[in-house]
Amino acid sequence: MKVAIFVPPKDFRDETLSMIRLILEKWKVERVITSYTTKECVGRHGAIYKSDINTAKIDPSEFDSLLLVDGEGVEAYRLYDFRPLLDLVKRFYDSKKIVGAVGNAIKILARANIIMNTKISAPADEEMQRLMRIYYGINSPVEVEFDKNILTARNSENAEAFAQLLLEKLGVK
Repeated sequence: MKVAIFVPPKDFRDETLSMIRLILEKWKVERVITSYTTKECVGRHGAIYKSDINTAKIDPSEFDSLLLVDGEGVEAYRLYDFRPLLDLVKRFYDSKKIVGAVGNAIKILARANIIMNTKISAPADEEMQRLMRIYYGINSPVEVEFDKNILTARNSENAEAFAQLLLEKLGVK
């Protein structure tokens, strides 16, 4: 099993990434941190990660899943408008690989146009709800949702349940 974890270059949620990494590591799932920068990625609380591979070089055939980490960096870099990332998300989705996002990173899934008629555990903020309507996502009442091959968690407090459900859907546990 091999999972690509995409992080914004700055201001991602350290707690989301560290929880997902911890759980995947415990189950011996290979994790690859990816971003569009060649510099170190710095989290909101100061955690520093070096990207293992530039996101432009990611090939969905080499991975079982793509996860998108939330945080202020998603907004600051307007990652939901970055066409190469949206295309990558769509390629993973079309390849029937698990595509996951936490919190505001779900905007990237919406803008990649993959949430139509899919249950999504989306944040309740106005902008996210607008995207849910535009792209025909279905609001899920649960905190962590898996529908079709899309895994979503409403916020970073659900990172542990998100990672556990990912392991289950990958058939690791």
